[in-house]
Amino acid sequence: MAIVRWDPFKDIMSLQERINKIFDETVQQDRKSQYGDWYPPVDIFEKEDGITIIMEIPGVSENDIDLQITDGVLTVRGEKKLPYEKSNENFYRLERNFGKFARSFSLPNTVDQNKVKAGLKEGILKIEIGKKDEIKPKVIKVEKED
Repeated sequence: MAIVRWDPFKDIMSLQERINKIFDETVQQDRKSQYGDWYPPVDIFEKEDGITIIMEIPGVSENDIDLQITDGVLTVRGEKKLPYEKSNENFYRLERNFGKFARSFSLPNTVDQNKVKAGLKEGILKIEIGKKDEIKPKVIKVEKED
């Protein structure tokens, strides 16, 4: 029989992993009940002229999307409807997300809430929010003096 050296940190790490798993499961359940039936993924990035938000919402019609900005918070709500009746089918598996969703994002004070464009193409919602004019850097051209 081989002698195995006891590593106290291994037990601590194992306990930490179990606590993290319990915490993650609790947060996901709270998020689901608070925001809707599912949680579409989002990419957010800043460009020189504004902020762009890309959200994957395949199967959602533009008529089923609601965008609102209130007190510096952008909220995207919508619903992805089940494309068939539940009562008529004997499902073996349903893995795709359906139902209502909502995502909220705090906007920086550098954006102009009146400069918002949104478009939906092939299941990708693209929201562009322009920056305020006074925030944009002013380019000054240097001219040659005679």
